[in-house]
Amino acid sequence: MVKINYLPTIEDAYGSLSAEQLEILRQQVLSEGGDIASLQSRFNYAWGLVKSQDSEDQRLGVKILTDIYKESPMRRRESLYYLTIGCYKLGEYSMAKRYADALYSHEPENSQARAVKAMVEKKIQSESFKGIAMISAGIAAAAAVAGLMMRNRKR
Repeated sequence: MVKINYLPTIEDAYGSLSAEQLEILRQQVLSEGGDIASLQSRFNYAWGLVKSQDSEDQRLGVKILTDIYKESPMRRRESLYYLTIGCYKLGEYSMAKRYADALYSHEPENSQARAVKAMVEKKIQSESFKGIAMISAGIAAAAAVAGLMMRNRKR
């Protein structure tokens, strides 16, 4: 089997397939027996699902990719990449980071692995800052309310 030395770009992972294209992939899996369909057919369908804008499709894609990852060492690399993208799109950033770190640890020189890892880390950092800002705002609001209550009691 020929090893592909690249992964798709992040932009490619965000380009959705048309409903018709996704249906063709689904029908291929069904025609091969669903869960017992060929690895390639299931991977293609999972890839299409992860690329979808629909979160239920993305969840199903992540589930199928998880099964493929466990079942086939030959597809782990691609599975990790799309698992990272799928979890990222679903807002499951800690899982996305785990997958990105695993991919990066095996291929630190791969530019797509570095890019997806950086994308996840940037989002986690951004979300952390938002959380800190919200907590700070909540504390400030509580302190302001407490200050007003104390001032009103003195009167």
